[in-house]
Amino acid sequence: MSRWAGQYPLALAVLASLLLGSVLVSLLLGSADLSWPVLFAALQLNGEQPLAETIIWQLRLPRILTALLVGAGLAVSGAVLQNASRNPLADPYLFGLMAGAALGATIVSIVLPEQQLSMALGAFAGAILAIALVLAVAFGQGRQRIEVTLLAGVAVSFMLSAISSFILYFAEPFAANKVIFWLMGSLSRSSWQSLTLIAPPVMALLLLAVALRRQLDALLLSDTSARSLGIRPQRLRLLLLISTALVSAVIVSQCGGIAFVGLLVPHMVRALFGVTALPLLLGSALLGACFMLWVDNLARSVLAQQEIPLGVITSVIGSIFFLMLLRRRL
Repeated sequence: MSRWAGQYPLALAVLASLLLGSVLVSLLLGSADLSWPVLFAALQLNGEQPLAETIIWQLRLPRILTALLVGAGLAVSGAVLQNASRNPLADPYLFGLMAGAALGATIVSIVLPEQQLSMALGAFAGAILAIALVLAVAFGQGRQRIEVTLLAGVAVSFMLSAISSFILYFAEPFAANKVIFWLMGSLSRSSWQSLTLIAPPVMALLLLAVALRRQLDALLLSDTSARSLGIRPQRLRLLLLISTALVSAVIVSQCGGIAFVGLLVPHMVRALFGVTALPLLLGSALLGACFMLWVDNLARSVLAQQEIPLGVITSVIGSIFFLMLLRRRL
């Protein structure tokens, strides 16, 4: 039992304060140096700092809010998938959702004119394809083997990633290079318009998961125990999978592939708050938002006049964490 499990409201308040402080500090970071007085004047939109207001409101604030939503969405998706599959190693990337969404978005970006809505729809179709393939392996022909869903997800992820690479190999070189860089993950295209696409599914998933928190706790026991409580595990699991697929698809369509956030953050939150769904979900949203914000700060600050893809940083951190988890369990 975690030392914070009985007093998680206080810990959540600490995380929220840390997140607010991180947002304020992040508004100062960038190629243009801003002081605290200039920052607060620009936030008030009083016209005293027109250049700073443009930098804050048109460039940095949309990107920061996008980072918060992406981090929260991926972390909550990971927590939901881990409960739904009863596998602590599940996350949107390892479950195949990211590869499916990337395949759909890649096809749309090459075949159709680049539009945010069409990219999101293509990514969602690809994520649904990944879910269908995973469920066909785990539950096809009368089987009900929830424990193999992660292995199926890894196999599906490799297969769909290979198809994406095959398509890009024959695509026009300039377009292919652009898609490859985008698939590595970046928030450089963040805008207020992209926020309107990302925010609704992320908030809907969080609200849905909080509303179903008791059912999520019941899924951790067994399907038999869940049925005894009046829960239909397969129907609930399908609803959760489709919801996480929508969030993953929208994130991939706007920001590319960002791996392992859904694996790393929920484990850190469980170490703080325990396994109960409500503190797990709220803690994952707050810590995931803060984690992604600082990953983005690192990505755009380490190299002068150059941005490191987010997927590179999260993959390095997440793969080390993944190996540590395996070492503890073997």
